Amino acid sequence: MKSIVIGVIGADVHAVGNRIIEHTLTQAGYNVVNVGVLSSQEDFINAAIETSAPLILVSSLYGHGELDCRGMRQKCEEAGLDDVLLYVGGNIVVGKQDFAEVEARFKAMGFNRVYPPSTKIEDVLDQIKTDLGD
Repeated sequence: MKSIVIGVIGADVHAVGNRIIEHTLTQAGYNVVNVGVLSSQEDFINAAIETSAPLILVSSLYGHGELDCRGMRQKCEEAGLDDVLLYVGGNIVVGKQDFAEVEARFKAMGFNRVYPPSTKIEDVLDQIKTDLGD
């Protein structure tokens, strides 16, 4: 059973969505390691190291995900997680911005998958399975 690290980054406390993601991924057969809310990049990275998780799924709802996620790929690489998949989703930027531009910025920061606000975790399961080779 593959592990997936999930959590809410930065000063964000949207626990309800985080629990829905945990429940859905668990039902899909994954070992979910939930670092919870108000989590730092290091919380995600340490959990991925401890569980050999091939995927980290970062959520943010309060609009500051871009600031909170900056430098995360580099920290993963410094920790030896060169191949870890980085997913991010939610309200990850302040205000209404063109999602194609937001996606491009996060991909430039090293995120593999970037999801817009209101994306349901159920709609991401097939992509997760493909990316993890399930």
